[in-house]
Amino acid sequence: MTAKARPRANYPHVRRAGDFLFVSGTSARRPDNSIAGAEVDGLGTRTLDIRAQTEAVIENVRRILADEGAGLEDLVELSCFLVNMNDFGGFNEVYNRHFDAATGPARTTVAVHQLPHPDLLVEIKAVAWKPAGG
Repeated sequence: MTAKARPRANYPHVRRAGDFLFVSGTSARRPDNSIAGAEVDGLGTRTLDIRAQTEAVIENVRRILADEGAGLEDLVELSCFLVNMNDFGGFNEVYNRHFDAATGPARTTVAVHQLPHPDLLVEIKAVAWKPAGG
């Protein structure tokens, strides 16, 4: 199993139901609880990078799926949550490097008021289809 950020409550990263894998909302948090794409300079100025966070979220989803013998190619649906729709372009730029319209998952993207940490810009929950035992 790969190292992952610990869930902030009593829920799994992923739950299998038959041939479907349901991935809990996943952020850019690292196993040490730092957040990819969130930097603070020497003066305390915080910089948040939607591209770095999106890349980290997709990588975290990939790692969660890998522990179940699945991959990004097995995703069938994504629900994407952005704190600011002004980040939609940067989010899509990274997303489009990993998925295409012909083979990628169905997707919904919505704006939310906030996520569980003020440095988080994006969260993704996912559904994958990977036959059990295969």
